[in-house]
Amino acid sequence: MIDLRLFLLKWIVAIGLIWPELALAQAHTIHVRRASLEADRLGWALDARFEFVLNESLVGAINRGIPLYFTTNFELTRARWYWFDEETVSAAQSIRLSYQPLTRQYRLSSGGLQLSFPSLADALKVIKHVNVWHTIDRAAVVPGYVYTASVRMQLDTALMPKPFQIDAVNNRDWRLSSDWKRFEFVMSQHAK
Repeated sequence: MIDLRLFLLKWIVAIGLIWPELALAQAHTIHVRRASLEADRLGWALDARFEFVLNESLVGAINRGIPLYFTTNFELTRARWYWFDEETVSAAQSIRLSYQPLTRQYRLSSGGLQLSFPSLADALKVIKHVNVWHTIDRAAVVPGYVYTASVRMQLDTALMPKPFQIDAVNNRDWRLSSDWKRFEFVMSQHAK
């Protein structure tokens, strides 16, 4: 009976030591909640939803004026039995998140588009929902073929100012990324 209590006590202590590490690992992960391709005028657009929480280090960096870059990657491949998979489409889109202390606004920039938000939570809602991003031209795919679409998002430290890139490499607080979310895509015969 004493051995069983000692075993259970050791097991509970071990779980107690491991649990914070598991929670910390989850805090540095972006989850792809869903991803799909929607038909648009020129082909197909990606609609994806991500979920993540910025840790205190990243929130502090933004509020001190250090911009963060979130990059969404999209790939469309077709399996071939005789050679490596054919990479049909490969695209990336980056969004810059910054804080403007004079206006007390958070700003998102992507290409020529700039949007301002009164709170960090409002700006993150836009980053977490990628929609109407044209990724596949109609001429890039063949009707009836089965393709694998893959999407992921990451905090892209390579786009940050050089001094912060060095810190980001050595600091796990700056690592935030998702795994690839893969799903099948088949263009119907009628879509051409």
